[in-house]
Parts: sequence; structure tokens; C-alpha cells
Amino acid sequence: MDGENLKVFIYPTNSLILADLVERFGHKPLMINNAIGEKVRNAEIDHPPMNITDEDPKKGLKYAAIEVPSGVRGRMSMIGPLIDEAEAAIIMNKAPMGFGCVGCERTNELTKYLVRRSEVPILNLEYPESDEDATVIVKKIALFLEDLGNK
Repeated sequence: MDGENLKVFIYPTNSLILADLVERFGHKPLMINNAIGEKVRNAEIDHPPMNITDEDPKKGLKYAAIEVPSGVRGRMSMIGPLIDEAEAAIIMNKAPMGFGCVGCERTNELTKYLVRRSEVPILNLEYPESDEDATVIVKKIALFLEDLGNK
């Protein structure tokens, strides 16, 4: 690929399928798996299973108000910085749990809202219902990622 490698936020944020496609086209997938991995491997965090620092709840407040459930704020403390870092995004709507689900619809709604508000190029897709649909979606993702690399 001749273009530059961009940071592409993926949704669902833990979809290995989307991450793999993004990597195959030479871009960096921004996914929650990496953020969680840093937390569990960080030597500064010495109180598993919580794996949080004093700063994490404050980070979550940047993306979700104090009235929002703590679980949403906790997830957003990891997802929000990924959205801030993103130079593009791929959103797969109506994906089943097995495709990669955060498991919290309020977090999912807030995540998609913040991505739309970020004004990065976004590819919105509907989860495929058939093999033919899946082929079309992979082609759309390929074209989107190739165009990103050429700009």
C-alpha cells in the first residue's frame, strides 16, 4: 500500500474480524482488547481484578456524566481515548454477541455517538445475513481502507 497507515477505530470494539481486516490493509485497529491488555500487563496496577488506577474514573468522566452508571464510565475510560485517537472508523451495526460485543447497550450507544461526533471518515455497515452479503461487506471495507491509505 502506498498511502499512510492510519488508526482505525472499530466497532464492536473487540471484533477480531474487523481488526484483522484493518491490519491486512496496513492500518492500525483501535480496539478495546489492546487497552485492556495494557491494563493487565501494567506493573503499576497492583490490585487485580480491578486493574484500575486512581486516574481511570476521572478519564471516564470526560466521556460520560457522573449520573451515568459506573460500568459505562469505566468502559468509556478505555473506549473514549481510542475514539479520540482515531483517524477513521468502521462500525458494524446489529452484530451478534459472538462477533464482538461490549455487552452494554448504553456504552454501545454512547460509543457510536462519540464516533459520529468525531468527524473522522466512517464506514457504517449492517451485519451480513448471508455469504453474499458478507462478500459485499468485505469488499466495502477493502475499498474504504484502500481509499484511506491513498488520501
